[in-house]
Amino acid sequence: MAASFKIPPSPSIKTYVIGRFLGADFTSDSSTVDETKSPNCENMIRSVPGKIRKRTGYEELDDFGGRIYGVHRFAVADEHIVHAGTNLYKMDDSTTPIYTSMAAHRSVSFELNSKLFILDGTSIKVYDGTTVQRIDQVGYIPTVTISKNPEGGGKDYQPLNLVQPAFIEQFYVDADHASAKDFQLTFGNLDATTVKAWVLDGSGNWVVKTEGTHFSVNRTTGKVTFTTAPGQSPVTGEDNVKIQAYRTVAGYADRVNHCTIGALFGVNGADDRLFISGNSDKGIGVGGNYYSYINYDWFSQQYDPTYFGDTWYAKLGSDSSAIMGYSIINNYLAAHKDSNELSQSVLIREGNLVDGEPSFKLINTLQGAGALSKYCFSYLETEPVFLSKLGVYAITAQDITGEKYAQDRSYYLDGKLLEEQALENAFAITYKDYYILCVNNHCYILDGLQPIQTDKSRPYATRQYVGFYWTNIPATCMFEKDGRLCFGTASGKIYGFFEDVTSPLSYNDDGAAISCVWETADISEQLFYKYKTYRYVALRIMPEIISSVKIWAQRQGIWQLIKEDNATLKYFSFSNLVFSKFTFATDRTQKVTSTKARIKKIDHVRFRFTNDELNEPLGINDFAVEYTQNGNKK
Repeated sequence: MAASFKIPPSPSIKTYVIGRFLGADFTSDSSTVDETKSPNCENMIRSVPGKIRKRTGYEELDDFGGRIYGVHRFAVADEHIVHAGTNLYKMDDSTTPIYTSMAAHRSVSFELNSKLFILDGTSIKVYDGTTVQRIDQVGYIPTVTISKNPEGGGKDYQPLNLVQPAFIEQFYVDADHASAKDFQLTFGNLDATTVKAWVLDGSGNWVVKTEGTHFSVNRTTGKVTFTTAPGQSPVTGEDNVKIQAYRTVAGYADRVNHCTIGALFGVNGADDRLFISGNSDKGIGVGGNYYSYINYDWFSQQYDPTYFGDTWYAKLGSDSSAIMGYSIINNYLAAHKDSNELSQSVLIREGNLVDGEPSFKLINTLQGAGALSKYCFSYLETEPVFLSKLGVYAITAQDITGEKYAQDRSYYLDGKLLEEQALENAFAITYKDYYILCVNNHCYILDGLQPIQTDKSRPYATRQYVGFYWTNIPATCMFEKDGRLCFGTASGKIYGFFEDVTSPLSYNDDGAAISCVWETADISEQLFYKYKTYRYVALRIMPEIISSVKIWAQRQGIWQLIKEDNATLKYFSFSNLVFSKFTFATDRTQKVTSTKARIKKIDHVRFRFTNDELNEPLGINDFAVEYTQNGNKK
């Protein structure tokens, strides 16, 4: 009888396909990273939602010779002002400074009433399109009292201006005081600065009077004595003597000048006043009492940040916690405290008019993570976002009612972001749909166009954002100019990112090659305990004039190169001809590169795709691997 043999069937070929690429996940263990994310993603960015490409590089635009502390847009004149070293320059002239006494400190700016106000922690500078002046040189001079009798009294009218020492008082001389020569000011101990005076004549004109000729001043008592009595007012009920004197109060101007952060806000949410804070001054003051301004802020006159009344301030939260920055939430101003604040991390105010005067009443406080950096406050989509010790957080409109608190938005980047040194020095900008946070030559990017379901470990966050990570970005500040993302450096250079994603010449960092990486999570498929043999790997790539890719596989923790494709991912373009990378191919559709893998008898594998060639883009659309499985892992 003939023997029969039963030949076992060949293992069926299975496939694993990824068609969505949703940024990095540096926080989860590689064995638990979702297949759409990468535990090692470097210098990649969204091309379209769900697809990725290598980021473009940057080119040098100018060199200002000193560390770039800030670049400020003056919209009304369509200018950019560069703070380099201790100088200010116009962007188009790096040789001729427009101001030479800036502080060596990060600067911020605010535009209001056709002027640019620049804070550098030493003194506020005011730029009007022609000249730059300190705020004390152009500060508004308030009229503190009106309708005074020569001997005093009168009606309080405006508070003193913190930023400059001058003040005006107006007197009404009635019939009973027609012979009065002595006029008593509210304040004594006046400065040596020449006092000014005016007297109203019968024609309704103010006539200038000169100290030493028409009057004398007792600066100790604050008494002004006219040589000839000004006489009764020519207009019944109207002030007819006006005196301008100067009285410096130690520390008054520094309260404002030493501020480093701010926001535009006003009554009913209008952005018509400048709120400022970030003054780190503290110590022992007059009388031996301790003082600290870290939790104070001040606001300006409507449309005029040269006037900060000495009574226009607020003290927010505990003395041990500093105000770190501001967010605008609908018609409310949110002031963020640092992590030392245990009970009032965010304080929310609204602006109203009370008896005709502005009032900014505290209406709510929120608990949670305190802010870590003063310069990471921005907006992503409609959400105010900021950096805390726990990551990038957002406050939603619902938080006004106290129903929720700030929510984590950077979970997938936190594993790397929170390991960075000196995070308090980080800064951020919103550019198009991206929130870009920069620290230590690295950029952490949240993609506002790709919100995704929150990780289960963050139950109080309704969503996260797809995140990316860039290296070799030596930025000290970032800004947008004519729609282009630019940055300044510690060496004084200004760089601009290339905008043409189709040009190979856009893919270098000031002449240096850009290294990009996308790495898959561990691939073990449904039956994680089975041995697999990975037979075939394929990538679908965006068509490029010049491109290449290296495909790596990790087997038992060791990486090996399984294919380097320098030929199939490009097409011929006469205008971009490079003979060393010449091809006859004219097909401009998507390209597929593939290889036999022969990775045997492992329970899981990981793949890595890289490009580190000069002036070469790389766009990844899809990835697939074929494998068989047979036998249980022992």
